[in-house]
Amino acid sequence: MSLSVDKLIAAALAGEHGPLPAELIATSVFWIHHGTRLAGGDTTYLNQYVLVRVGGTFGGCAFEAGELTPTICRDYSGTPLDVLLRDAPRPLRIAALDAYLAHTRPHRVAADEGDAEPVGLPSGTPETRATARDAAIAGLLDIEEGAKVGLIGVVNPLVAAIRERGGEPLPCDFNLKATQWGDPVTDDMHEVLDRADAVVATGMTLSNGSFDTILERCRHRGIPLIVYAQSGSAVARAFLGSGVTALSAEPFPFSQFSAEETVLYRYRTVDGA
Repeated sequence: MSLSVDKLIAAALAGEHGPLPAELIATSVFWIHHGTRLAGGDTTYLNQYVLVRVGGTFGGCAFEAGELTPTICRDYSGTPLDVLLRDAPRPLRIAALDAYLAHTRPHRVAADEGDAEPVGLPSGTPETRATARDAAIAGLLDIEEGAKVGLIGVVNPLVAAIRERGGEPLPCDFNLKATQWGDPVTDDMHEVLDRADAVVATGMTLSNGSFDTILERCRHRGIPLIVYAQSGSAVARAFLGSGVTALSAEPFPFSQFSAEETVLYRYRTVDGA
């Protein structure tokens, strides 16, 4: 039976991936809202994140405007982790699951054991760091010239990085109408999933509930699915080999929250992307 997000949560609650979540505490819950406009662009990205800290690790998940309020910090900080996994709003459940799986096996440990490739993002401006991040993501694509690449969750530097690798981006996003270069952006992911030769999807799909649909469609069509995840990076890792063929995992603090060097982790299945 195919793995899904709800099945993964159930398995975590049963202790199949480590200690029982009831034995762990969500020490802190954070609510973060920020905006970004990169130089040369005309798009202001507005992002909201909920973060959960468990011991020495953080889990994170983006959410749509108005979906959560800062009161979650008061209501859930200090709560046993199983309560969040069962009863919290979906983005907070994903952040809690991400924290749990990262606590059980941090990305840095996976890198030490040879299962992940650490990629340093250079210190510098937001533009420098975003370009390096998206080039690292596009580097997970192994495509032929002219291949159609579905991009579910649009950031302009990643559109450029896909083109630089010879791909034809098929951008899809709920909040954008066009890329920086005027490419139309559809809000119909089914149209993109039907046409794409490969799909690159953001971890935000875990938050809005579309991840399972994307996963199943890519499995059915036998096409690569690459996930770039600030949201739920350890959650997406659990699907490697079960529909996800490659992953760029960026644990907190995310690249936009620092001007210093940070690290993301690239995972590939045995056959690559």
